[in-house]
This record gives sequence, C-alpha cells and structure tokens, in this order.
Amino acid sequence: MKNFSPAVSPRSYPKGNKVIKHYNSDVEFVSEALKEARKALKKGEVPVGAVVVDESGKIVARGHNSPVNSSDPTAHAEIVALKKASRLARNYRLNNFEIYVTKEPCVMCAGALVNARVKRIIFGCYDTKSGACGSVFNIANSQKLNHRIKITGGILEDDCRSLIQNFFKARRGKKISGGETGSTEVF
Repeated sequence: MKNFSPAVSPRSYPKGNKVIKHYNSDVEFVSEALKEARKALKKGEVPVGAVVVDESGKIVARGHNSPVNSSDPTAHAEIVALKKASRLARNYRLNNFEIYVTKEPCVMCAGALVNARVKRIIFGCYDTKSGACGSVFNIANSQKLNHRIKITGGILEDDCRSLIQNFFKARRGKKISGGETGSTEVF
C-alpha cells in the first residue's frame, strides 16, 4: 500500500480528546468522495460518496448513495464502490485497499468493509446517531470479529457535514413518500 505520509509533517487538529492527522492524500481522496456525494444530491439521494483506493494510491472505484433510485436498501455509497472494486480485483477480499467516504459508515457498510478486509476507512463527518466506526458502534474494530480496520475520521468534516445537513434542511416540512412530513436527518 502506498505510504500516505506527506513530504512535510501532517497538520494535526483536535477532535474532542482525539488528535486527527490530516494528510494531503486523505484530503484529496475525500474531496473525490465529495464529488460522488454531489452526484447523489443531484439525483435526490442522501449525499454520501465513496472512493476505493488500491495499494498504488490509484482510485479504482467510485460510488454514491442510490437506494431510492435503484429501489435497493443496500445501495449505500460504500457498498456500490466496494462491489465495483471487488469486480475489478476479481476478489471479494480487498486486503490492501482503502475506502474514503464522506460520512462515517453505518453498521451494514462497516460490516461489509470488515468482510472485504479493507485496510483502512477514512471518512469526513461523524454520524453520532448511527455511525459504526466509533461514534455509536465500533464494528470496524470489534474484537469479536476476525478483521479490524484502521480508521481516520474528520477529514474535510465541515464540508461533508454541511452537504448532508443542507440536504435535510431542504427536505424538512416537505411531503415525503407515504404522505408524512418531516426529516430522516441523522445529524
């Protein structure tokens, strides 16, 4: 796997009691995931995007949320990108791959990433209601599972959070399917 250490020292930013190191390539790849999230937004989906990066540092797969348009509850950005990367690698195990996503993965996505044996998950904003990489659950590092994943959170956090929050603000009070009003906001 490509070493993601930049030529200069990483910038460190406080996040609660944690220190999060921002590496240049992490920012660049989360920026690419944000491009995918904007594609989901244009389609009326919750704006979450993901990119999978191989051991040479090349983006090999992209994905964005599409459960509404595909009528598939598993069509989260991470799952879409993971499936594409697995087909390309011709293997369901992606041991030396990393995934960059705009929002902390949910339980389903974290479980799929553990099963795929990805090396690292890097995400933008934390999901304090249903995140599964440390916020609410820690599926990606559960001692009860046979694989644990390195996690880096908070990369371009404000940009990622704003995109999702603005999506739900625009939806508040509007009619949604089934005739109900309201928001399914998770932040």
